[in-house]
Amino acid sequence: MAVTSGVRSSEMQQYRYTVILEREEDGGFHAFVPALRGCHTQGETEEEALANAQEAISLYIASLKAHGEPVPAEDLLIRPVEVGA
Repeated sequence: MAVTSGVRSSEMQQYRYTVILEREEDGGFHAFVPALRGCHTQGETEEEALANAQEAISLYIASLKAHGEPVPAEDLLIRPVEVGA
């Protein structure tokens, strides 16, 4: 196992992203990752949608790395907005 800069090459880098869950009208959840354009999934339960999102994020990052593309850092601001209608 090679060690570079004090980090073993077999150790996986950890990433943290926000996952947005939306309830679907017909049941289940739609999950997406705003920082990773096009990274969407779904699940019948909140837990399943989050597990599927973790897998989708891992595959998305693996694809970026395989193509020599940078892995984006999350730069997301979430703010509530109140309006009268």
